[in-house]
Amino acid sequence: MMRRGLQKWLFGCVFLVCLDPVYAAEVRVAVASNFLNPLQEIVKSYQVRTGNTVRVSSGSSGKFFAQIRAGAPFHVLLSADQDIPLKLENEGLAIRGSRFTYGLGGLALWSRRPEAFTPSAQALSSADFRKIAVANPKLAPYGRAAVEVMSNLGVADRLKEKIVEGENISQTFQFVATGGAELGFVALSQVISFKIPRESYWIVSPNLYSPIRQDAILLNSGKGVDAAEVFLSYLKSDEVRAMILSYGYGT
Repeated sequence: MMRRGLQKWLFGCVFLVCLDPVYAAEVRVAVASNFLNPLQEIVKSYQVRTGNTVRVSSGSSGKFFAQIRAGAPFHVLLSADQDIPLKLENEGLAIRGSRFTYGLGGLALWSRRPEAFTPSAQALSSADFRKIAVANPKLAPYGRAAVEVMSNLGVADRLKEKIVEGENISQTFQFVATGGAELGFVALSQVISFKIPRESYWIVSPNLYSPIRQDAILLNSGKGVDAAEVFLSYLKSDEVRAMILSYGYGT
């Protein structure tokens, strides 16, 4: 307990130092689309506490991997999986030992037509839809999870011709929101963020897909950038854990 108290005191001291305008700096964060809304809330709190600014870019984890390999100057990556941060670490493009899991993602099946939707696996067996939106499984971990769910439920072959792929989970959400698809596998955090009526989505059982462990890592461009290191420390704080839980993630 004493050690934990000392850690919190030291953490607070770091923030007090960073409040001095002399130390104000910018952190460039690449974030997987599913975590954009929670991150925006976290960023507001971080900026108030430190005086630093955060420049956020959102997209698919797979695309960020390619951009970072090509020299994109991000300081921090918040991936939608563990594989990409590990690959960056192994390729010498990220700081070894800085990687950690900041959240466990949840998957939801969402429909804009609750009157014709059964919030259960049975919705996937219904013939009453033409298209189902899924994030590109080659780029997006949530897309891979969706494919895994359909396979485990024995409906993958039946639905193959109905699938429309989004580049990332944000585009997948838009397909359903704009009527491009009647159903869609989206991040649980998205339906919570946008206050989607509970009868309009099914929270997919975690037993139907591999855990979506989302890792953060300090990239080489962030080495020696105090503001980036403080940002990653803040992600581990109790305050941020509470925020992450409120969006439907596990920690």
